[in-house]
Amino acid sequence: METAEIRRRFLAHFANAGHTVVPSAPLLFDDPNLLFVNAGMVPFKPYFLGQETPPFDRATSVQKCVRTLDIEEVGKTTRHGTFFQMNGNFSFGDYFKEGAITLAWELITNSVDDGGLGFDPEKIWVTVLHTDTEAREIWKRVAGLPDERIQNRGLLDNYWHMGVEGPGGPCSEIYVDRGAQYGPDGGPEADEDRFLEIWNLVFMQEEIANVSAKDKFDVIQPLPKQNIDTGMGLERVAYLLQGKENMYEIDEVYPVIERASELTGRAYGANHEDDVRFRVIADHVRSSLMLIGDGVTPGNESRGYVLRRLLRRAVRSMRLLGFEDPALPELLPVSLERMKASYPELESDFARISRVAYAEEEAFRQTLGKGTQIFDTAVDTIKQSGGKGLSGDAAFTLHDTYGFPIDLTLEMAQEQGLEVDQEGFRSLMAEQRARAKADAKSKKGVHADTTVYRSTIDTFGPTDWVAYTNLITESKVLALLSGGESVPVLTEGQVGEVVLDRTGFYAESGGQNADAGVLRWDGGEAEVLDVQRPIRGLVVHQVRVKQGELTVQRDLSAEVDHEWRVGARQAHSGTHVVHAALREVLGPTALQSGSYNRPGYLRLDFGWNGALDPEQFHRVEHVSNRALREDLQVSQHWMTLPEAKEFGALALFGETYGEDVRVIEIGGPWSRELCGGTHVERSSQIGTVVLTSDSSVGAGNRRIEALVGIEGFEYLARERDLVLQLTDVLKTKPADVPARVQDLVSRLKATEKELEKLKTAQLQGAAGDIANAAEDVDGVAFVGHRAEGVGGGDVRQLALDIRGRIQDRPAVVVVIGTAGDKPSAVVALNPAAIDRGLSAQQLISVVGERIGGRGGGKADVAQGGGTDLGGIDPAFAAVREALRG
Repeated sequence: METAEIRRRFLAHFANAGHTVVPSAPLLFDDPNLLFVNAGMVPFKPYFLGQETPPFDRATSVQKCVRTLDIEEVGKTTRHGTFFQMNGNFSFGDYFKEGAITLAWELITNSVDDGGLGFDPEKIWVTVLHTDTEAREIWKRVAGLPDERIQNRGLLDNYWHMGVEGPGGPCSEIYVDRGAQYGPDGGPEADEDRFLEIWNLVFMQEEIANVSAKDKFDVIQPLPKQNIDTGMGLERVAYLLQGKENMYEIDEVYPVIERASELTGRAYGANHEDDVRFRVIADHVRSSLMLIGDGVTPGNESRGYVLRRLLRRAVRSMRLLGFEDPALPELLPVSLERMKASYPELESDFARISRVAYAEEEAFRQTLGKGTQIFDTAVDTIKQSGGKGLSGDAAFTLHDTYGFPIDLTLEMAQEQGLEVDQEGFRSLMAEQRARAKADAKSKKGVHADTTVYRSTIDTFGPTDWVAYTNLITESKVLALLSGGESVPVLTEGQVGEVVLDRTGFYAESGGQNADAGVLRWDGGEAEVLDVQRPIRGLVVHQVRVKQGELTVQRDLSAEVDHEWRVGARQAHSGTHVVHAALREVLGPTALQSGSYNRPGYLRLDFGWNGALDPEQFHRVEHVSNRALREDLQVSQHWMTLPEAKEFGALALFGETYGEDVRVIEIGGPWSRELCGGTHVERSSQIGTVVLTSDSSVGAGNRRIEALVGIEGFEYLARERDLVLQLTDVLKTKPADVPARVQDLVSRLKATEKELEKLKTAQLQGAAGDIANAAEDVDGVAFVGHRAEGVGGGDVRQLALDIRGRIQDRPAVVVVIGTAGDKPSAVVALNPAAIDRGLSAQQLISVVGERIGGRGGGKADVAQGGGTDLGGIDPAFAAVREALRG
């Protein structure tokens, strides 16, 4: 039975039992504590935690999941996989233990002809919490299982909770006996390789607190409503029903291994080391397909870094198997063919997905060539010196200069039997991040502890949010927050958070910056600094009290800055216009992958390889402004998500949408997007769209920036003024400025070349006089020359010229240039000096110590730099002393 068919049967079974079929949430779920969705119940957490009311009593889903903790273990065993699918059924205060057990038993043991999975009832074992006699009795009554096939286990194995205060309860796990060839008899307690878990039924029945470990917590009270959360590993069930040994050999994964085997000429199953690499390839290719499909792009941080690791490990594994050509164009389409039955959107989006993946492979192939050479040289040096580890500095250089992820360096070092100074690497990375001064505001809204916000919404209910219709509201202060705690008052000068019963302030989301404005009350005023939604349904204003005191239950006027909102609407609508223009000019695969807009400014990231050429850049700008001139109607429609997709609305990757969604249309079908932002009423109100840049933000991803409204006009005015200034200075017409400037640049370059020739001739002429002035130091002709204003290659050339003029005796030439107010030194020795045992490599170290730097080279020529011009004369003296010694 194919995996897609197992998936279909699972959903159909529960749909027929009155469950709402909920589509899989994107892997990039809106949860600040998760990189990716890693369990089937994640999208339902707000319902289980009581933060939201579920729109259904029963639900079922097959959830896409990614777990990243085990990436290094993938392929080494047959248990670890990065991407997997979790079948689940959920009850919210509806059926409980008996219903969950009955539905599970029917699905796994009903015949294939009757829509079931067809497992032999005699091969089924279950476990229950040792105190859960109710579940034991239900299993005996519903399934007819004998006592010996129902095993008791403790809290560590058969109790579920989220690791924090909240719901919890016992669980019952279903196992399949694979047979004596897989291990000893005796059920799951005896061997969990022979007895393989396929399904976990969680019975949420109580509220717990004081959680310190999986098996250490206090049960507070029964839950007002008992819930069911179950999880069946789809891949695990698939390899049992397909008669395979592990998840890598099922129909959705193994074809990639087959293709990799064809390409490399190596057989799967013949060699353990090769098998590990084949499994890495199959897992990582499929995982990358799904991640890119859900909007992840390769990068050096967070989710993008996980994807980059997966893609690069797959490519490198192919190279280690002997395949040097681009691998992903051969493997990714194979994975698509197997996954599209369950996820048809992958096929329609494959042009974009493949473009991102192939661009990353090409970038890595270039990186791998350069970086591997550096790595191999470092390894040879370490082994020759008897060392056992790669320094943190070397690992950082591979990462920072050659794009080697530290994980790749660790793998390659392990293959060579070497360790890596990870602490040193992390220290250097921390220093780099500190220098970069990453904007802490990029993390705002990520609240690790939302307890105070949950308490507020539980007490007062959701905020009456009227940002689409009202800029001024008469509101009441429901809560004041400071330092994560409720407070009764905010005093003058204090910064805190304010929760109102009603507000027209837009909370930052969907790429749109929060509104600015003020809160006014009798005798006081507060400036609104930021507006966020820390949890769904609650709008929180960060304010600074400018006058008076702000107290709970205060009536006030919440006033959005009108000019700010005008600019924000222009920018957000402008983002939609530019997105539509990009797709019109470049094609439908130029899809937005992220955006940010504030009054007057927008930036839009989109999937594309290579920079836009000037014609494309101008065409996008032209199409955008044509849409403004046509004064297109901007309209909004509310509909269900399936209706929106049928309507042709574009959904942003990584966004989570509710049952009802808002579609913004500009010019009918020309631009249709799911969006919660604020917009103009007609496209002409945007004013103008001025594209200012096109840049790369990672492999296969571009960023376009633009100004709109009055800011766009001001930008054009500055450009006009600049041109007028140039025409005045150059005494030419505006249209002739580029040619005139090009002519001046060409003439300047020609003049610089002539000056360089004169300078070289002057230095060569001086070389003879300098050589003639060489002093004798213990039988060695020594030249120590300070070259004022000379640097780089000129210092080296002068030193070599001087050395070439001293042929009759051993010669040591030290030239130190002073260009840029930093000393640059070259030491040159002739063969006779080398025969006397002297070395330029040793002498450059002597020089470097005096000028505050270091250097290196060979016995005949070495060079270096420093920071201290005052050390030049001491450096010459130190060399003289070394020659005498």
